Order: sequence, then C-alpha cells, then structure tokens
Amino acid sequence: MVIFDSVTKTKREFKPLKEGEVSLYVCGPTVYDDAHLGHAKSALVFDLLSRVLRAQGYHVKYARNITDIDDKIIKKAQELGVSIKEITDKYTEAYHADMAHLGIKRPDIEPKATESLDAMFKMIQDLIDKGHAYQISNGDVYFDTQSDNKYLSISHRVQDEDEKQNRVANSEEKKNSADFALWKSVNDGDVSFDSPFGKGRPGWHLECSAMIEKHLVDEPTCKYAIDIHGGGADLLFPHHENEAAQTRCSTNHEIAAYWMHNGFVNIDGEKMSKSLGNSFFIKDALKAYDGEVLRFYLLSTHYRGNFNFNEEDLIASKKRLDKLYRLKKRLFGLEVHLDADTAFKTKLLDALKDDLNISQALSVIDEMVSTVNETLDTPGKHKELKREAVIDLAYIEEVLGFGVKNPFEYFQTGVDKETKETIHELIEKRNEAKKVKDFEASDRLRDEILSFGVSIMDTPQGTFWEKV
Repeated sequence: MVIFDSVTKTKREFKPLKEGEVSLYVCGPTVYDDAHLGHAKSALVFDLLSRVLRAQGYHVKYARNITDIDDKIIKKAQELGVSIKEITDKYTEAYHADMAHLGIKRPDIEPKATESLDAMFKMIQDLIDKGHAYQISNGDVYFDTQSDNKYLSISHRVQDEDEKQNRVANSEEKKNSADFALWKSVNDGDVSFDSPFGKGRPGWHLECSAMIEKHLVDEPTCKYAIDIHGGGADLLFPHHENEAAQTRCSTNHEIAAYWMHNGFVNIDGEKMSKSLGNSFFIKDALKAYDGEVLRFYLLSTHYRGNFNFNEEDLIASKKRLDKLYRLKKRLFGLEVHLDADTAFKTKLLDALKDDLNISQALSVIDEMVSTVNETLDTPGKHKELKREAVIDLAYIEEVLGFGVKNPFEYFQTGVDKETKETIHELIEKRNEAKKVKDFEASDRLRDEILSFGVSIMDTPQGTFWEKV
C-alpha cells in the first residue's frame, strides 16, 4: 500500500512499525454543536482507511478523541444555563448517531479529554523538566517553540523575524509569539480542574499528544509513537505541528510515521464555515437523503481534494449508487454456483491501496456491475453466473461500506406502508393481465402504478418498482 504523506508531500510505501499491526489516531470532534459535513468527510475518510487496512489483514488499533472541555463548550453551556456535561453528552450522542447513519464504524478507542487529564499533567511536567516548557506569573504554562529545533518541520511553515519578535498584548511574559499554551490558569471561578500547575484547563493541542501516549504507545523507546496520524487539512498548522513538537520533546520520539489529511468541504464552492453562515449539518442532510447516499457521495472524490457539496452532483452520485442496488435486486434470490472469483477483489483492493484511489475503485465496481448485468440480460445465461457476483457485492459492503441495505427497501424509502401494499397488488394484477395477453389492462395498470410517483422495471426475475 502507498500513502501520500502530508509532511514529505510524496506517496510513500506503507510499512507498519509492527508487522501485521497498524496504530491509527484521528482528531475527533469538539462536542458543542451538531456535526457538519466537514466532520462527516474526515470520519468517512478514516473509516475507509481502517476498512482497507483490515481488508489487507492488518490488526488495526484505531483511536479518535472527543474534546469535551473547550471554551466553545463552556460558552454554549452558559448561554443555555445548563452544565458542561449536559452539553457534551448531548452532542457526543448526536455525533455518534450521525456517524452511524453514514455507516461509519466506531473507533476501537474513543478517549475524552476530561478522562485524560493525568496523562496531560505528566506530559506537561516532562516538558518543564526537560526545559521545553515554562510557567508564567499568572499560572499559564507555555511550550517554548524555540527549544525545539524541528519546530515547523511538519507544516513547513516559515515564520519571519517580525512574527517571531511580536508579542501578544495579554501574554507579555511569553518568550516567543509562537509559544502555545499547555495549561491555561483559571482563577475567576470559571470551569477549571485541579492540577500540579494550579487550577485551570488544558491547552487544546495537548490532549491528542497525551492520549496517543496513553492509549497507543506500547514501547516508549520506539522511533515513532504511532503509524498514522490523520485529520482535516485545517489541522496541519498549528494543531498537528504543535502536537508533534510536544511529543518529540517530551518522549524523544516522533508522533507518527505517516501523516494523512483530508481536504475541506465547500458548499457550492465556498469553504464550509460557521462564520460564513453556510455550515451544512449532517442532521439536515439526512432529512432529505438516505445516509448511505450521503456516504457514497462524500467518498466519491479523492480524500485529499477539496469537496464541493452541491445537490446536482449529489443526485448524479445517487444514480451511480442506484445501479449497484438494481443489480443487487436482480441477484436477489438467484440460485448460483459457489465458486468465488478473486479477480474483482484484487482489482478493487489494489485501487484502494493506491492512497485510497476511490475513482479507480468505483470504476472497478462499475465494470463489474456492467458485466454481471450483461450476463443476466442474455437469455439462459444467468444460470451460468457464478457466486462471484454475490460475493463481490458482499466485499463492497465490507470494504467501502455501501450497498448494505435491502435493495427493495433502498428504492422504496419515503413510501408509506399502505401505498406499498397498493402498488404490490397492482403489480400482481398487471402480471395476470400480461399472462392472458390483455395488453390494454396491462397498460392501464402500469399507468396506475406510475401515478404513485414510482418507476417499474420488468426483468426475468420479476417486476421491480422504485420511488422516482
């Protein structure tokens, strides 16, 4: 497998730190609001990565954090007059529900910031002891960026002299303007935690480094803490840069052997941002579209590119997914042989092993769908169809996470039970009319069926209908 490493800006052959095992860490949500499509894109990308790694036989240990203490969370709780826990519990549950609708599997480990304070305290103390961090008079603890000669080696960002010498007005004691908070002192009765450094709250960058060391590092003396670190492209600087600095200076090893970043999600060409007023919540998208349709659409372009979300493309994407489900309907209940074909699996996995080349993977699927349909369209030929077609569909479900629904229910989403029963009765009457060659009645019944806003398809396996 090859992975595009965000640090070297090249595709690199993936070689795990331990044979047969992969450790993966992805930055998760700050739970103060409903999840939007940007959250969905990142979660989908690394859900796909973990599936592809497992399909290759790796034992994957996948961790994704929950940030449950943050200024935004505190502000939201104060605005609503409720506790921090009420806010974080509510939006953590909502996040999990949204991800489940998109077919995203829960990570193996999902640590919360509030449950990882001891690991953070240890890392801060290690950094102070080694001369990489300092505490100022108000109790804040900062990381000294100038003490790390590899600082900015992750993002390759360049700081000019004016930027280095500039001072933030309320932090005059900072040694360098780039120094970032490891611990923020709180003395005004606001939400805080007891620590060896006084009452306060941890810096945002700290939690991921501490969680990785706590949950994923088996050998403290290793060269890298984990195999792969992932997240959105907006996290490369300063978040991931600062994570890397904290880890290398406190542990003497690098945080990750490979860095992967997914692109932004845009709404009709504009970067998604709450400040722009165009943040598209997943819960709203799910009111209009099935979760699997959204999954297919959001995965349909390469993970590193920026994704332009618009309804026209989403509808076109659904039609592509529809073809897979129409084939699934045609194969439903078909008696076929048990011989398994590995050629399809190999081609599909080879595409995904090339830095998750989804375009090539979908082309492989399109080719398979076309080939199987041609076989089914040939009179008598379907009897020769091997079990491989059914197995191929199961493999798509396993590795890509779509095609998992009952094909009949997929095409009938949004149609009430009474209408479904009426349509089935009309189809039976039409079939009887066709048997006795009463074509006038057959045509009349067809038009009546179509009046319900559905389309029908006659196949050797029977008549199928779907919502238009």
